[in-house]
Amino acid sequence: MLEKLVNGFESFLFRNRAWVVSIFILLTVFLGYQASQLKMDAAFIKNIPLNHSYMQTYLKHQKDFGGANSIMVAVEDTSGNIFNPNFFDTLKNVHDQLFFIPGVDRSQVKSLFSPSTRFTEVVEDGFAGGPVIPADFTTTEAGLNTVRDNIEKAGIVGRLIANDYSAAMVSAQLMDFDPQTGKPLDTIAFAAQLEKELRGKYETDKVKIHIIGFAKMAGDVADGAKGVLLFFVIAILITAVMVYLFSKSLILTLLPLVCSLTAVIWQLGLLTVIGFGLDPMSILVPFLVFAIGVSHGVQMINAVRRRVMDGQTTKAASASAFRSLLVPGGVALLSDTVGFITLLSIDIGIIRELAISASLGVGVIIFTNLILLPLVISFTELKVAPQGAPTSDEVRAEAIWRYLAKFATPKYAVVVIVATIALYFAGLQQANQMKIGDLQGGAPALHQDSRYNLDTFFITDHFSITTDVMTVIVEASPEACTYHDMLTQIDEFEWLVRNTPGVESTVSLASVAKKVNAGFNEGNPRWEVLPRTTASLVQAIGQIPTTSGLLNGDCSVMPVYLFMQDHKAETIETVVAKVKAVAAKMDNDKLQFKLASGPVGVMAATNEAVAEAQLPMMIYVYGAVFVLCLISFKSLKATVAVIIPLYVVSTLAQALMTQLNIGLAVSTLPVIALGVGIGVDYGIYILSTMSSKLSNGMPVQQAYYEALVERGSAVIFTGLTLAIGVSTWFFSALKFQMDMGILLTFMFMVNMLGAIIILPALAAVFWRQAK
Repeated sequence: MLEKLVNGFESFLFRNRAWVVSIFILLTVFLGYQASQLKMDAAFIKNIPLNHSYMQTYLKHQKDFGGANSIMVAVEDTSGNIFNPNFFDTLKNVHDQLFFIPGVDRSQVKSLFSPSTRFTEVVEDGFAGGPVIPADFTTTEAGLNTVRDNIEKAGIVGRLIANDYSAAMVSAQLMDFDPQTGKPLDTIAFAAQLEKELRGKYETDKVKIHIIGFAKMAGDVADGAKGVLLFFVIAILITAVMVYLFSKSLILTLLPLVCSLTAVIWQLGLLTVIGFGLDPMSILVPFLVFAIGVSHGVQMINAVRRRVMDGQTTKAASASAFRSLLVPGGVALLSDTVGFITLLSIDIGIIRELAISASLGVGVIIFTNLILLPLVISFTELKVAPQGAPTSDEVRAEAIWRYLAKFATPKYAVVVIVATIALYFAGLQQANQMKIGDLQGGAPALHQDSRYNLDTFFITDHFSITTDVMTVIVEASPEACTYHDMLTQIDEFEWLVRNTPGVESTVSLASVAKKVNAGFNEGNPRWEVLPRTTASLVQAIGQIPTTSGLLNGDCSVMPVYLFMQDHKAETIETVVAKVKAVAAKMDNDKLQFKLASGPVGVMAATNEAVAEAQLPMMIYVYGAVFVLCLISFKSLKATVAVIIPLYVVSTLAQALMTQLNIGLAVSTLPVIALGVGIGVDYGIYILSTMSSKLSNGMPVQQAYYEALVERGSAVIFTGLTLAIGVSTWFFSALKFQMDMGILLTFMFMVNMLGAIIILPALAAVFWRQAK
């Protein structure tokens, strides 16, 4: 039945090939125009698992206490002392400039020049205080001395002022939309504006500007992603050379490259049509689409060339190659597509968009490389020497195939399978030690010596707080902060969590209220306690405005801020476990401690979402591949023979991640699915040739040898081409792209080796009765 459908489809296409090719050209022009309208999109909201319980808490209270999308600008005086007129003029300009950049929540801009930055001191008559920088401030020696005194009274050293007085901080929360346009905030454009309006204008030999925060990181990642275009060009050149060496024909070199580039154009155009952009992570997908397209194109030109060498016309050879490759190639590409679609199960927008982008790209290869390519080839006249006496290259190739065919004999199969089992268990031991989340300081998407990470390290070294903040939201009834027992529980919670490894410091309404109470009692440290009477509590808390971020309007929500040592996976895991344990003991009907907000709260939610998605994703990927192979081969043995090498390689890839200190994060989670989806192609092409011969009673070794003669060179070529192409990512400005390049290079190469070594060994066991 399937054979009749394929033959009928082939007959229709090749009878109307001119019309079909014309339709392809029109579609390419249309989608090419759509692709030209594609824009970069790196919205913060796409990077978080919105349905995670932590993020539900985050979104619920984002309006009152800000979110994790913040910007910190450290203005450094290179002399090491900020108390000079030039520095304060620059700091004021940076504050004002940031204040007026569209997308900044102006009510959340904090610096020495913010009216809300105030000091309070105890005097004979009670309290005195005011803005740290007075209204009549001038950059005279007397004015600077006054500000120095006020800074010390305000207790902002380490927060708004560097511990060594070498820099001052300007921080701000960002809105989710641009107030001028009403559209979602263009994070990449915003980052470029920060670079131009702040660093570009105010950085000099005397003053350095350090900028960190999600928006700035996304902008730096986008800048680094522009280098992908260079890697794409390099990959095309490398691939072109390798295809020419393989085909020894200029036409057979150009056509698969053109059809693969057509697939990329279609993919990018379709993204625009469905209303998607291209974020820095999925910008790598077009390269993978091109590489996958070339791999299937090589199978096609190899089949056509062999038939022309046997004496067929180019048109007949193209039609025959189309018939023979449509089913195995289609199944392989459908396996890729369905494998990528399984990534939609992960509740993180950036991964879902990657899944859609990759699925579209691989799906269109079915049309461009399995249908368009043979049709276009049929219009050419290939000049291929007819099959005659074997050349020296063919003799060497035959010797290689004869040698490899030994793996399909019981004697060699036992050795291969034992070695595979040993490798698997060794890899499994390492894979079980793989960490979830980031394993290095700074932004993991960028190299440690990148400008962004150097800025991060400067701020970490010179200030007591950074963007590594986790916020525990304390929910209670209105006016809860006026009850001693309520604040005492918050104070106890804060103390327990403060003494957790990885927590540098904490702050909450309770801890600040204790300091205020001491102030009401001549600053005596013995009075740094929570008043027991409601009247005294109201007096203390009345000095703490809602703009402090320590309470909301009716005092029913009181965050506890945890300033973390870093955002490494182990640190986050330790602190989250402690918070959960303490909250479980202290939660009651009146008071609940809820995770989490702040940048590290988002990371904690993301890490947990990645951990939860890992196993289901693997089950979905392998389940999809299993079902499609079973439908294609109609044989459980053949399906298992394809799946086992893939699973072993996936385990070894996770072991490699452990050895290279690469954590399982948003950027690396899809790599396993990509590797499995693409790696299955090798096994499908080889086994599809073997299975027809095995069903006719041919011995396993001979069936494998003939499969190698027909498809082996193309399979090995594909593995090498894919691996060499992604290996260029080692030199990327983006750390996550380099990590993906290492992992994909490993998976492409080892999956290819698995298909030509492990698969025939399994076949020798499964079909051992075939003689």
